[in-house]
Formats: sequence, structure tokens, C-alpha cells
Amino acid sequence: MISLEKFIAHIENELDDLEPGTLTANVNYRDLESWSSMYALIIIAFVDSEFDVTLTGDDLRNCNTITDLHQLVKNRS
Repeated sequence: MISLEKFIAHIENELDDLEPGTLTANVNYRDLESWSSMYALIIIAFVDSEFDVTLTGDDLRNCNTITDLHQLVKNRS
């Protein structure tokens, strides 16, 4: 599993209209002004393709921060 910092950078890269540096370990990604269901689908697809981990919408709703999301993926990989 990659480090939290690299995980954040990869997610920012996947979300085209999100400026680098917007996400931090403790940011609640669902509180981002640009957050949408499309972002959720992109994150689910990214995690599936990069880590072979299946996430659900409920998984994303139950995570509050990028750290929570990283830990969930780490625990399932």
C-alpha cells in the first residue's frame, strides 16, 4: 500500500478539476465545494483499478477524512 501522501496525490490527480494541495489527510472530502457523485464514482474506480479493492457508496459515506479512506483501503488490500 502506498503512503497517505501518495494516496492523496493520486486522488487529486484523478479528480481533474481539483487543484493540487486541496486535499489533506484530515479534510472531509465530502465537504469540498466541488464534491459530487461523479467524484465518488471516480474514487471507487480508482481504488478498484489501483489496489484491487472494492468500495461501495456506503464505504465512502462512512469515511469522514482522506485518512479514513486510506485506512479502509489499506485494511482491505
